[in-house]
Amino acid sequence: MRRRDLPTEFHASAPLRLDFAGGWTDVPPFSTREGGVVVNGAIALRAHVKLALGNKLLRLVSEELGETLECANAGGLVPGGKLPLLTAALRMFPVLGGFTLTTRCDAPPGSGLGSSGALGVALVGALLRARQDDMSSRSQDVADQAWQVETIEARLPGGKQDQYAAALGGFHRLSFRDPDVGVEPITLEPAFATALERQMLICYTNKSRVSGDTISRVMGAYERGDGKVTGALHGLKETGNAMVEALRAADLARVAALLTQNWNHQQALDPSMRTTEMAQLEAAAAKAGALGGKAAGAGAGGCMFFVMRGDARPVAATARVLPLAWSAEGVRTW
Repeated sequence: MRRRDLPTEFHASAPLRLDFAGGWTDVPPFSTREGGVVVNGAIALRAHVKLALGNKLLRLVSEELGETLECANAGGLVPGGKLPLLTAALRMFPVLGGFTLTTRCDAPPGSGLGSSGALGVALVGALLRARQDDMSSRSQDVADQAWQVETIEARLPGGKQDQYAAALGGFHRLSFRDPDVGVEPITLEPAFATALERQMLICYTNKSRVSGDTISRVMGAYERGDGKVTGALHGLKETGNAMVEALRAADLARVAALLTQNWNHQQALDPSMRTTEMAQLEAAAAKAGALGGKAAGAGAGGCMFFVMRGDARPVAATARVLPLAWSAEGVRTW
């Protein structure tokens, strides 16, 4: 019997997301002490990973960042170096021999659309497939492994909502009481999902400047009992719960108002959340009849998204607009 050739290429992709409400409450220590709630929906923009075996060297290529790392063996994949997410994934899920690992993303860097979380999920998926590990794991397991890659191994602080959105696809209410994550799917009426997609506008303002220092500053203030920050985190959690009901009720005006409410709470966390570019975009959106909107992700740049009443062209002229379509499919490997 002729031996079947083993594959030499492995691929994975995972969707990005829009965080409708509750972001920041999935970040420790708030998520550990009080539990967080995040509502998000996966979108058709995706993170992509390709692993090609057969090189003499280990070659890592990040097309979205325009960076490349080459080393003779796995000993060169050290913490604190270039491409920390890719090297962390390979330390946790090593692949024997030489190879080229290439990543790319459909959204610009620092978009606030959960691209690093989606990339982590796609990396875990591709590497598990290359290692011929059991691919029957629950999607939640892949999400948890990707969070460990990013937060524990790569030491890039953050919550878990991005990884869960990327692994699962669709719309969800995610509840966090570390280390547990509760997953509650949200089913939208088809006509409402179509209307939301048609009337929502995603604009890229600039690369997000939120850093580990910003996250440490916000959560440090929470630990010290800062009333403003603690109140804002509680407000974000409450907004998350309210958003679930608004989405299920197909109440577009209520969804838009809650986006703005969430954004107000978010800005109370830290003075750096709203950049000049974001303020200008908000003004243009309001003039064009936006019903409500917020920053995608942590804030301080990145994307903003708005629910528009009508014509979005006046806003589109002031910023880079990204395409929007919902994604029911989570991580995919082949």
